[in-house]
Amino acid sequence: MELADVEAFLVLAEELHFGRAAERTHVSAARVSQRIKALERQVGGTLFERTSRRVRLTPLGARMRAELRPAYAALTDALAGARSAARDVAGFLRVGATTTTCGPELDRLVVAFERDHPDCRVEVRELPLLDPLSALRDGDVDVLVNWLVLGDHDLTMGPVIARQPRVVAVAADHPLAARDEVSAEMLGDHLVVNCDALGPFLAAIRRVIVPEVTPSGRPVRVHPTPLRTMTEGLSLVARGQAIHPTVASLERQTNRHDIVFRPIVDLPPLPLGLIWAAAHENARIRAFAATVKESFTVV
Repeated sequence: MELADVEAFLVLAEELHFGRAAERTHVSAARVSQRIKALERQVGGTLFERTSRRVRLTPLGARMRAELRPAYAALTDALAGARSAARDVAGFLRVGATTTTCGPELDRLVVAFERDHPDCRVEVRELPLLDPLSALRDGDVDVLVNWLVLGDHDLTMGPVIARQPRVVAVAADHPLAARDEVSAEMLGDHLVVNCDALGPFLAAIRRVIVPEVTPSGRPVRVHPTPLRTMTEGLSLVARGQAIHPTVASLERQTNRHDIVFRPIVDLPPLPLGLIWAAAHENARIRAFAATVKESFTVV
């Protein structure tokens, strides 16, 4: 039973005139007649008595009107409520970030969003560096702030809020520490930390951040010891056994005198932006993304 057929029936039951029912339902009188006939075929009985001079409900039609009217009203109210909720930017928006992606750019975005949408509060949650995607896919957070380098089909890569410069972390007494800047070619002279055992997410990020070969074609060699935590990686760097190509935001989180960071001048910056599960998209997420486009100028 189509909703439009039910609407046509209830309007005709009220108007008892095909022309007026057609005007109210914004279709032709012939279309109203077709819908009533379709209902009568489904019911297996006549709902209206029709003559050239008048239309009136049969006893079956009167009974059907009495039973359908409250159900139809409840259904249309539910649909209207769902549409309103889909448009509504109110309530809470849960934004996830890791230690390397939760910085001033995110704070500025939250301030701008809450200013434009005072009925929606943002809750920023720190997620595990090794696997922030599980919380996103499980619905524990609505939006993830992370590097826009993934190609997962179930995720939407949203707008960019910043582009992070590429740097390399080295021991304070490492030969590269004596330089003001380094090139991608120099990465081929040293072992880089091995993140492959830290899970598929960080392994995918590493494949983007760390080139497999230098510009001249030399392989970038990986340290033979797989890391179990990023703390182990920093320890390896501090002891001069490996270097760590990364992004500048890591320097904010690393308060160590034995590790320094040097810019890699010929690698492009890494885009930082919004990611959300396509199946969970809602009005709050769209409004959050729109705030980026309205309030941020990212070159």
